[in-house]
Amino acid sequence: MKTLLTACLISLAFALNSLAQSPAPPRTSPPGAPPVASPGAPVAASPGAPAAASPGAPGAVNPAAPAQLPPGTAPAGGPAAPTASIAATLSPAPAATETPAAGGARASNWLIDNFRKGGPVMWPILIVSIIGLTVVIERIFWWTGRWFRRDPKRIEKVFTAIENGDTAEASRLSRGSRDPVLRMMWNGLNHQHASLQGALQVAAGIEIKRAGRFLVVMDTLVTLAPLLGLLGTITGLIRSFSFLGNEELAVQAVTGGIAEALIATACGLGIAIFSLIPFNFFNSRVSNLEFELQTAATNLEVMLGAQSAEREMEIAGAAPTGKGASI
Repeated sequence: MKTLLTACLISLAFALNSLAQSPAPPRTSPPGAPPVASPGAPVAASPGAPAAASPGAPGAVNPAAPAQLPPGTAPAGGPAAPTASIAATLSPAPAATETPAAGGARASNWLIDNFRKGGPVMWPILIVSIIGLTVVIERIFWWTGRWFRRDPKRIEKVFTAIENGDTAEASRLSRGSRDPVLRMMWNGLNHQHASLQGALQVAAGIEIKRAGRFLVVMDTLVTLAPLLGLLGTITGLIRSFSFLGNEELAVQAVTGGIAEALIATACGLGIAIFSLIPFNFFNSRVSNLEFELQTAATNLEVMLGAQSAEREMEIAGAAPTGKGASI
C-alpha cells in the first residue's frame, strides 16, 4: 500500500509539472478574418493592391494623381486639387487548422486553470482523490488475486475426506492453500481437539479483516470529499461578497468567487461518487466472503461432530457390560 501510494504521488507530481510547463496554444483566426499583425512587423499587401501610405513616411507617387505640395503653397497655374487617400486592403489569410498537440495543450491548460480557480481547498481535495484512487487500485488487485486463489474443487475434496473419516488427508489437502476458506478449515482441523469453534472463529475473523482492509478509509473519503467541496463553496462566496463594495472590481471578483465555489463543489461531489461505487462493491464482496466462511465452518463443525458421536457410540458399544465386567 505504501509503495503504491508513493508511486501514485510521484506520477501525479510529474503529470502536474508537465502540464504546468506545456506551451500556450496558438491563437487561431476565423475563416475570412484579416490576420492580426504583430507589433513592429511590416504589413504585407496583397498582389495588385495599392499600398497604404503610413503617416510621416514618404509614399509612392501616383502618376495619375496631382503632385502633393506643402501647406500654404499653391500650384502654379491653378487652384489646389484635393488629395486622394488610398486605403490598402489585405488579402484574407487561410484558416488555421488546429493540430492534436495544440488540442492537448489547450486541455491541459484548461485543467490547470480550473484547478487554480478552485482556490486553496483544491489541494486537500487533490490529496483525497489521490488516496481514494490508490485504495481503489489496491483493492482491485487484491480481489483479482482472490478470484484466482479460489479453489472450490479442493474444498470439495476436503469435505469428502472428512466425510470418509480421514481427517489427516483433509488436513493435508488444506495445508499451504491461498484460499481463505481452505486456510480457515486447516486451522480448525489442526485445533479440533482443543476448541474447534474458537479456532474457526479466529481464522474467519482474520480473513474477513484482511478482505475489508482500507474500507474504513474509503468510507471516510465518501463523507469527507463533499464536505471539502462545501467548504470551497463557502470560501468562494465569502470571496465574492468581500468585493461587492468596490464598483470597479465587483463584477470580475464576484464571478471569480462564484467560479471557485462551483469548481470546488463539483470536484468534491465527483470524488465522492467515484469512491462510493467501488466502496459498495467491495462491501458486497466482503459480505459474500463472510457467508462462504460461515457456511464452510458450519459444515465442518457438523461433519466433525457427527464423526465424534459415531466414535463415542462405537466405544460405548464395545465396552463390556454385566457383573463379570467389574471383576
